[in-house]
Amino acid sequence: MGRIIGIDLGTTNSLAAVWQDGKSTLIPNAFGEYLTPSVVSIGEGGTVYVGKTAKERLSSHPQQSASVFKRFMGTPRKYKLGDRTYLPEELSAFVLRKLKEDAENYLGEPVSEAVVSVPAYFNDMARNGTKRAGVLAGLKVERIINEPSAAALACQNRNQEEDAKMLVFDFGGGTLDVSLVECFDNVIEILAVSGDNRLGGRDFDGELADYFIRLADIDDASLTPQTREIIRKSAEACKKALTEEKTAEMTVNCPQLRKKVEISRKDLVKMCALLFERMTKPVRQVLTDSRTPVDQIDHIVLVGGSSKMPVVQQYLKHILGRTDMETMEPDHMIALGCGVCAGIMERDEEVKDVLLTDICPFSLGVGVMNYQEQDRSLMSFIIERNTPLPVSREQTYVTAHDYQTAMCFEIYQGEEMYAENNIYLGEISFDIPIEKKGEVACFVRFTYDINGVLEVQVRIPSMDEVKKLVIVNEGLGMTQEEIEEKLKELEKVKVNPAKEEENLFVLEWGQRLFAQCVQEEIRNDIVKKMQYFRYVMSHDVYHVPRVRKYTTVFFAYVEGILNSFLVFPDGASGDGGWYEEMDDEEKEIDSLFNEWNEDKED
Repeated sequence: MGRIIGIDLGTTNSLAAVWQDGKSTLIPNAFGEYLTPSVVSIGEGGTVYVGKTAKERLSSHPQQSASVFKRFMGTPRKYKLGDRTYLPEELSAFVLRKLKEDAENYLGEPVSEAVVSVPAYFNDMARNGTKRAGVLAGLKVERIINEPSAAALACQNRNQEEDAKMLVFDFGGGTLDVSLVECFDNVIEILAVSGDNRLGGRDFDGELADYFIRLADIDDASLTPQTREIIRKSAEACKKALTEEKTAEMTVNCPQLRKKVEISRKDLVKMCALLFERMTKPVRQVLTDSRTPVDQIDHIVLVGGSSKMPVVQQYLKHILGRTDMETMEPDHMIALGCGVCAGIMERDEEVKDVLLTDICPFSLGVGVMNYQEQDRSLMSFIIERNTPLPVSREQTYVTAHDYQTAMCFEIYQGEEMYAENNIYLGEISFDIPIEKKGEVACFVRFTYDINGVLEVQVRIPSMDEVKKLVIVNEGLGMTQEEIEEKLKELEKVKVNPAKEEENLFVLEWGQRLFAQCVQEEIRNDIVKKMQYFRYVMSHDVYHVPRVRKYTTVFFAYVEGILNSFLVFPDGASGDGGWYEEMDDEEKEIDSLFNEWNEDKED
């Protein structure tokens, strides 16, 4: 049997960890880095590129590349890359397979199983899609762990506190999760969760890109896919620069567009006002659901790469009225927590007694008769959201009409009043004794466990009859034959060998810079460097590392010419931007937050 690893399958980046030598340890990829971009690209001959090389190809080969597919996990959305189409879970499977290979190279032994994290607010379809991705990657995924739960597990393992209540604000590239977690003895209990699966750092990139396009006075529809990706990449770099400095320049230098725009954090706050407002809802929801005042929370823990943004931290301080926020390795905490969970599953002596409880993130129930609008069933909740797992609950229902001959219970997941607006999971129907309205009663029991298995049991005492329906993630929405067929299909796909990863990344980087550049002299130099590097790769393998290093230095220099992001006005200084004391600009930003709140109250 192989090892178990923990995987943070992220929207922007993914990474893996393993429990080793009494601690959770991050696993490096082929570049010696921990973060692997969650990007897939199809090259010549159908070769699949995953990670850093694929991310470079987003600009040079946008029609053959895909990113941010995690947001659509479990949906029928398809991505056309070259002459083939892929579902989000199939693209995620390539990322998982790459992480599995990196782990096996690092550990020197097979990896057979993984604990994979998902946003707490992922519904069952998205969770099923994640498990399906694991199967297609050749991994057994018995345990799905909520991302804030993993972060809390990592925090508790590091701090070793006996009793603490923490609010975990997990803001990544594509999703936002907020959880309230209580730690006591060896128990980590999730009290409440909420979130937004369509809100993340990528949305800030989008707002910056749109702002830049408006200032450039160019028709968005006229932009080529290559130019659009260059603008988005420039926006991402500008956002990162604003994490370190208060003012940055966003520069786009490509054949279709050449422009430089100075942007401040205050500008970012103004253009992203709606995004900040969306952050407020899940924070308030968690505090309301758990009935916990802010002053009773011991720690406010920020995880996820996007939580490093000073404007995000300042907004949280504003709405919570607290300044004591912890940012311990926000890019790594979820993966480290998954590594701890992997150690628990391997029954390691150091952590085997740690108990991690979880909750049901969405309500579960059945559709019932709506006498006011008979064509629209109402939702009758049996298991409310934020109920600790495992749980078993029962409700009693009676016939809605005289002389009914059958009853049908449609099962839904969600919070909406009308059943049809929630997610349909399945149904149970059967014949019943013919009686007057309300005289035939039945008991409906929902039993839901920590692995996402929902068992529905319907019992009619007068008939001494019981019917069951098991809605289980293990089925993954595919038959065993379909899984085997899909595995064979994906096995035929040629995945780029890890040993060639660094060389191919440099070549893709050069192609992207060539396409972006408009200066003939620089273009000629890029071509010469790439031609020489290709020659060395083919004829002088021994000198490849040295030539690759020199080529990389040259490309970094060209990148700096094309994208002068870190150009600041006189007097601006890099103070880390953590807002320990508010200066004039920070006070202006805080006053903006006050104006938003006053407008909403009015």
